[in-house]
Amino acid sequence: MPDILLAAQAVGVRQGRRILLESISFQLEAGEVVTLIGPNGAGKTTLVRALIGALVPTTGRIEKRAGLRIGYTPQKMQLEQMMPMPVARFLALAGRVDAARRATVLEQTRTSAMTGAQLRDLSGGEMQRVLLARALLRAPHLLILDEPTQGLDQPGEARFYALLAEIRAQNDMAVFMVSHDLHVVMAQADRVICLNRHICCQGAPAAISEDPAYRAMFGDRAALAVYRHDHDHSHDHSHGHSHGHSHAQESH
Repeated sequence: MPDILLAAQAVGVRQGRRILLESISFQLEAGEVVTLIGPNGAGKTTLVRALIGALVPTTGRIEKRAGLRIGYTPQKMQLEQMMPMPVARFLALAGRVDAARRATVLEQTRTSAMTGAQLRDLSGGEMQRVLLARALLRAPHLLILDEPTQGLDQPGEARFYALLAEIRAQNDMAVFMVSHDLHVVMAQADRVICLNRHICCQGAPAAISEDPAYRAMFGDRAALAVYRHDHDHSHDHSHGHSHGHSHAQESH
């Protein structure tokens, strides 16, 4: 029997007359890496907010395993609007954590030397590591990342994903990640969910890569991502970051 951490059952979200999400159903199992992809406006962040409990679905429900601990990193933080705060204080906001756990997480995320620094002085890559550290402090069963490499250059992205792979190897947890990087998605995910307000397709990367809905959503980028995954495992090529692709098979 699979160990189900979380299950979305016919989840829908409306905002006035706007349909943000419609009939979303899927499960997350212990230990797996699931990546959510889709064009801008597809409802990816809305779904993440529903999964972490920040938003109540208009229809359907989200069931979580008893005692489930979720670690979450937001898409971005408005640091310029924050009062001065050192990294150590920001991490303390995650709640009481024993010293051994804190030391382990700081070491894993390579943030030990940053604790005295001000948040607003961190680079993009440093800030993402601090956000990741905060999410890991509670030893989550499920780590939810909303476009964790947004705003990073390609070397920064590569370093972050390498670090995430290391941390996954050291911690027993599932990962649910929103990503625009199709190359990484195809290389690292166990399962991919394509979203455009509803789930257009979902499955293993190899199966998704052949799905007409996926190819309609991402066009030439779709085939290129699969080609790179099949033929290049150094993961060091440049890749596009264009957004807002149309979803040719959308029907409402």
